[in-house]
Amino acid sequence: MGIVDLSVDIAGIKMKNPITTASGTFGFGKEYSPYFDLSKLGAITVKGTTLEARKGNPPPRLVETCGGILNAVGLENPGVDAFINEVLPFLSQFDLPVIVNIAGHSIEEYGEVAKRLNVNGVSGLEVNISCPNVKKGGLAFGTDPDMAGEVIRVIKSVTDLPVIAKLSPNVTDIVQIAKAVQKAGADALSLINTILGMSIDINQRKPILGNIMGGLSGPAVKPVAVRMIWQVSQAVDLPIIGMGGVTTWEDAVEVILAGATAVAVGTANFINPLAPVEIIEGIGKYLERNNFSSVNEIVGLAWK
Repeated sequence: MGIVDLSVDIAGIKMKNPITTASGTFGFGKEYSPYFDLSKLGAITVKGTTLEARKGNPPPRLVETCGGILNAVGLENPGVDAFINEVLPFLSQFDLPVIVNIAGHSIEEYGEVAKRLNVNGVSGLEVNISCPNVKKGGLAFGTDPDMAGEVIRVIKSVTDLPVIAKLSPNVTDIVQIAKAVQKAGADALSLINTILGMSIDINQRKPILGNIMGGLSGPAVKPVAVRMIWQVSQAVDLPIIGMGGVTTWEDAVEVILAGATAVAVGTANFINPLAPVEIIEGIGKYLERNNFSSVNEIVGLAWK
């Protein structure tokens, strides 16, 4: 595997290999550090970070489904200042870029979180535009091209860090949203976020999740992710971090062939904490067997 170049570049974020973690499934890295050296990752994408600390949604927050899980955690996190003061020093000991997923209930909140993260040790911002806009009656920023674009414009005005827009699949036309955030100045995209779903307890005859609805992730959503990455990668000229049901190295290769430059591993971490490093090894061996010298050679190869 030494002769294969696994390095990729996401809008100036230099990754030694194409694997990062999906926000919300890897905590802040501390939780998984006993299992392997985090420096083996191409990057780490930490859980959603907001301006103030959040307690999250009422339990139950997770429910297993056929081929995945539904989650309604509700962005529980200690807030951006606690992240900078308590989490970032821990992550600084590892040789990898740190991408911070940020969220807010208003455009002003997004801007303030982004501004505070202009600190050493942060390599990029992943913007969760699936959040509800409290000033627009709860409509998610990511479902409206104008709102999605405005969030990105505000963030770009307060930071020089690479800005990665995380796209929601809960839209009629994801390409339209991708074009809107590209026009607004996004440096890269990540997709897909979770698909809205729910589960009902037939004995209690009530919804299982405390929040009633939650985000579906895991193997069940991979075909949707592959389709959307395929569509978006041909419509915009931005690097993509692909995610959605990636459990094995074969899944990761499929996502790359669809058009993703990098891949985020999410729900698979709950099943197998070593999944990211096993996927890295598998990609390298696949490239060797098929006589590719670089992972970049297969990005979007299924449609090029």
